Amino acid sequence: MILQTTVALPVLVAALLAAAGRWLPRLAVDVAAIATAAAVTALTALTLARAPHHPQVVWLGGWGPGTGVGIPLAADPLAAALACVTAALTLAALAFSWRYFSEIQAIFHALMLLFLASMCAFVYTGDLFDAFVFFELMSVVAIALTGYRSEEPATVHGALNFGVVQSIGAYLTLTGIALVYGRTGELGLAAAGRHLAAAGGAGALVTAAFVLICTGYLVKAAAVPFHFWLADAHAVAPTPVCVLFSGVMVELGVYGVARTYWAVFAGLVPLTAIAVLGAAAALLGAVMCVLQHHIKRMLAYSTISHTGLLLVGVAAGTPEALAGTAYYLAGHAGVKGALFLAAGALLNRHESVDARDLRGRGRGMPVTGAVFLVGALCLAGVPPSGLFAGHSVAEHAALKIGWWWFMPLSIAAAALTAGAVLRVWLVVFRGTPAGAGGRGGREDPETSGTLRSIPWIMLTPAVALLAAGLAAGLMPGGPVADAAHVFAGRDAYAGLVLDGHVARPHGPPADPWTPSGLGGAAAALLLALAVPAARRASGRPRAAHAAGRLAGRAAAAASARLHSLHSGHIGDYAAWLTAGVAVLALLTTRS
Repeated sequence: MILQTTVALPVLVAALLAAAGRWLPRLAVDVAAIATAAAVTALTALTLARAPHHPQVVWLGGWGPGTGVGIPLAADPLAAALACVTAALTLAALAFSWRYFSEIQAIFHALMLLFLASMCAFVYTGDLFDAFVFFELMSVVAIALTGYRSEEPATVHGALNFGVVQSIGAYLTLTGIALVYGRTGELGLAAAGRHLAAAGGAGALVTAAFVLICTGYLVKAAAVPFHFWLADAHAVAPTPVCVLFSGVMVELGVYGVARTYWAVFAGLVPLTAIAVLGAAAALLGAVMCVLQHHIKRMLAYSTISHTGLLLVGVAAGTPEALAGTAYYLAGHAGVKGALFLAAGALLNRHESVDARDLRGRGRGMPVTGAVFLVGALCLAGVPPSGLFAGHSVAEHAALKIGWWWFMPLSIAAAALTAGAVLRVWLVVFRGTPAGAGGRGGREDPETSGTLRSIPWIMLTPAVALLAAGLAAGLMPGGPVADAAHVFAGRDAYAGLVLDGHVARPHGPPADPWTPSGLGGAAAALLLALAVPAARRASGRPRAAHAAGRLAGRAAAAASARLHSLHSGHIGDYAAWLTAGVAVLALLTTRS
């Protein structure tokens, strides 16, 4: 009953808050929502503790395997860990919201709990169609949360862009699911995977199904060129919502690609296209991150970059690379959640998230400043953070398959995104002059009043998430590697769901503490330290010689071109999505 309760409890409380919340005092609503999130966190933690030796599988409605209509919920170790991360981030966001919003309606808490339920259900479900249902519920609630401040035109615009792009991706995913059902007569991930494996050979229909299903997940994962909605949504969504968007919702798109491939399509279609789109996201997201002065947009582009690295890790197609991806996801979720909470503290205190406007105004917020500084170091991959462990393990796995380019890619992405956050720390909390250019703008306040000092209930979640992200790299390498082997084994997943057989593979433990891993972290850190200096130099008058002027004009032109591509026009975003589907299909069929 644990898996069912994990999903049902937040839905039930959300329904009660939506129906009766207007008559309840604010304290009662906050306590009910936080207590529910805490209960779900405890349930997912219990599930995670049991998963290595006693993973749970539940068939809803009494329809078991072989009936063709059964809906399984399965909690293998990686799925259980991701559900636990989801619940913990939701708990942190709701705790932060308690004092962050001076006035808030109960419908916000109801939506947050529905968001939690849909994300946990998506992680646990072993059925393609139900994955789509929970995926769509997640999207609908996310759109509503993005447009929560609907009285502001920019908020409505960001939510509309989000909704249209996500809907197009969802329609394509549903079409791909229909193709799988037409070919196999099954909707269960494990059953469909067994059928396709027994039939042998991919064929055009199977390839098309994989491309279409993954398109919706890649839109959620903000892979290039499906990424345009993300920064627009983060810029207008309430800060506690951004914690869930960047901390776990985007990562669920990566999880969807990984689960669908290894449970259904493993060995039938190549993952080259996923690697290409992930690498493009890592580079473009990092460059756009450096160009921002709007802190929430900057963190959103950082998420695009780091999610691109996650996609490359999945595309490597080996259990070792997947173990590195798991480390990386855990570390990124904690660090990015903490950074968004710190940005929310700045917005609440100073009614702005433009780093230039906030220059030197953060000196009276030492804890928030420490979160930005340590968060920047974690993004650079300093030990023992989860991002360090993820970089090290995934890079070692990539070298084994000949992907020499992954290490410089990950170092560049880590350095640029960490350098951008480090620049914010220098400007806002140390008073260093900011560089010229970039997209800023004063942010509309999310609260009706500001706080003279940030209370502990807002600081504690950020510090706790940052500590978790920093400590994620200390997870034992043996259990992480074993969990990755179970996840990446189609027969292991099918045996668990359909036969009740618990696979216990024992591969070599993941070891992040290698010379190459430590060297890569040192290189990323040194380059990150150089980013703020280079950005400040861009704001000074350049030397009069021709080479300097030419370099300045070229950099300005490139920056303007990148910003123009992110136009905010939904027609442009839909066109890029269509082009992305074509590229994904072409790369998958040609590989």
